[in-house]
Amino acid sequence: VAWPAATQDSLLNICMDAKHHKTEPGPEGQLYGQCVLWKDNACCTANTSMEAHEDQSYLYNFNWNHCGAMPEKCKRHFIQDTCLYECSPNLGPWIDQADTSWRKERIRDVPLCKEDCDQWWEDCQDAVTCKVNWHKGWNWTTGTNQCPMGAMCQKFKFVFPTAAALCEQIWSGSYRYTSYHRGSGRCIQMWFDPAQGNPNVAVAQYYA
Repeated sequence: VAWPAATQDSLLNICMDAKHHKTEPGPEGQLYGQCVLWKDNACCTANTSMEAHEDQSYLYNFNWNHCGAMPEKCKRHFIQDTCLYECSPNLGPWIDQADTSWRKERIRDVPLCKEDCDQWWEDCQDAVTCKVNWHKGWNWTTGTNQCPMGAMCQKFKFVFPTAAALCEQIWSGSYRYTSYHRGSGRCIQMWFDPAQGNPNVAVAQYYA
């Protein structure tokens, strides 16, 4: 089916309607830390990029260390995941309606490159959590997420037995595990070298 070009273009270079996103993407000279990859064209502000690196940031009051300290090599993947979600203007083809109080839109089934997912799992397998789906079911009585009553803290490798399980389940289907490789033009990269340009632009065009 050949869609009219207008529909296609409306999926490209856009920001989702969510809690901290700008209304439209543009340059952000001061992006912080791991989010710097998106400074030429970002949906996040410098403030958001800074908060993405905090252990318990005001972005969502979410605590990575809910079962004890998350190892740094694991945490960097969650920071990168936050940077991609908050900053990328290339997720249009996967934006979906969300019926939560804090956002109108979310992403669903973003095809993640195999290496990004495998490495995330590899670096996090000994980190500890008590939940498979981190989007819901937490105990928020203290104002930050705590394990629900009766939930046991276990290593990631038991909670998420495969890389696919981690990427697809942790944010309730936001990502899809693929066998596509970085640079294939068929999968979204959480990590890339900004000097080479943003490879996700072409991927969004392909799926749009």
